[in-house]
Amino acid sequence: MARFVRLTRRTAGQAPGALVHVGDDRPGVPGLTLFRFDEATVEETHPELNCALPAERADGVAWLNVDGVHDASVVEQIGKMAEIHPLLLEDIMHTLQRPKLEDYGSLLFVSLRMLQYHEKRREIEDEQVSLVLGASWLISFQEAPGDVFDPIRERIRKGRGRVRRAGADYLFYSLIDAIVDNYFVVLEHMGDWVEEVYERVTRSPSQSDVDEIRLLQRELLYMRKSIWPLREVLSGLARGESPLLAPETQPYVRDAYDHAIQIIDTVETFREMLNSVMDVYLSSLSNRMNEVMKVLTIIATLFMPLSFVAGVYGMNFRWMPELGWRYGYFAVLGIMAVMALGMLSYFHRRRWL
Repeated sequence: MARFVRLTRRTAGQAPGALVHVGDDRPGVPGLTLFRFDEATVEETHPELNCALPAERADGVAWLNVDGVHDASVVEQIGKMAEIHPLLLEDIMHTLQRPKLEDYGSLLFVSLRMLQYHEKRREIEDEQVSLVLGASWLISFQEAPGDVFDPIRERIRKGRGRVRRAGADYLFYSLIDAIVDNYFVVLEHMGDWVEEVYERVTRSPSQSDVDEIRLLQRELLYMRKSIWPLREVLSGLARGESPLLAPETQPYVRDAYDHAIQIIDTVETFREMLNSVMDVYLSSLSNRMNEVMKVLTIIATLFMPLSFVAGVYGMNFRWMPELGWRYGYFAVLGIMAVMALGMLSYFHRRRWL
């Protein structure tokens, strides 16, 4: 549950725009990757910080990707070179916030959660991705290496699609779309997991299934928490109020918005399914308990009259005629057997057995 209760007290008392990293500690030096491309050419480098300014290119598009936002000096230097507002830099280093959109006129800022499913641990891994869009350049900030942008890099390298022909705004959309599309991959794994638990619960429920259902509910809740605000972000982009987004890019942004709505609906469906699975589990336990209680009740009912007879003849009064009868013991056993069989027959006719 740590992802739901992580605090941000390290920023308490700091001046607005103070660059303090909030989030998981990531060791190592931030890595830089720079793509400069147009329709005819592409250049991919891993530059030093002092020569990594995307805005230096007058033609084509420049995309600088930063892996690691824990080093305030690196983020601050990039912010100065690209003239990024200090409050945006603060948001970039504050990696625990909800997805948001900020329009500064000459800059467009979006932060969102990148989710990936870890199959061995059966949990969702997440990190914040911040995108800063300029007129002809884009800077993406990630918490650590490893992302879902490799298909976009391949399209840039090989000139496939329209990313090389379009501007930085289309690249901006493409990165957002890659993150949103990967939500479907995560949901596919979650859906398989939900179906697996459902099948197991309907066959033979156990306490371990309850623990797994709670784990699934926690993961889906966190996924909902990460995706729900994205709807507002994409809705703001789809309205087309920023001059940095060309009219030709707007239909693609609206398509990403539709995908986000579909993902949210799917997450809600899975949560409802888990609630129904829990109901099935509780119903199965109740039915099993009812069957046990039914058997115990029948056994107790059978032995009640037998216990009464045994109790009467166990009082050992001196003048009990049956005690001196030679066949009294066998007669009482026979009467008890007849009583038991009669009660079993009665239960059977009433369909209680």
